[in-house]
Amino acid sequence: MAKSTAPRECSIADALELVGERWSLLAVREILHGVHRFDQIVRNTGTSRDILTTRLRKLESFGIVWRKQYSERPPRYEYHLSPAGMELGDVLVTLMRWGDRHLNAGDPPVRWRHTCGEVLEPVVVCEHCGDTVRNNVHSPTGRGVLAADDAGLRE
Repeated sequence: MAKSTAPRECSIADALELVGERWSLLAVREILHGVHRFDQIVRNTGTSRDILTTRLRKLESFGIVWRKQYSERPPRYEYHLSPAGMELGDVLVTLMRWGDRHLNAGDPPVRWRHTCGEVLEPVVVCEHCGDTVRNNVHSPTGRGVLAADDAGLRE
């Protein structure tokens, strides 16, 4: 008899349950770009009004976005990111870099600039030692160690 196992518990899976769907992340992208009004978010993401309404309500219920009313008749709202929503910006620029390198190599559709004036090249680093995460990641189980040299990831 086959032994059934439960899926691995993981914060990645939990996060994907909330934001791992195209329209949620694109709504966050638009708010990061300073687009706060529903109609503009619909236009810039290409989603339907119904889908965006559902996604924004879910993001609001989890404290990722918050609404501010700007019109009483009819009632209309602007959407803003909470601190947790702002942290998703780090995820999005890292995802964008991956897409630039592996899907749009040589011709990325958007270039973000850092406040220093240079084109943004995000890198994930260990807060404690400053080493890049790509260079040395160990599984919490002690198995599945990913070292950049072993995986052919060093450039």
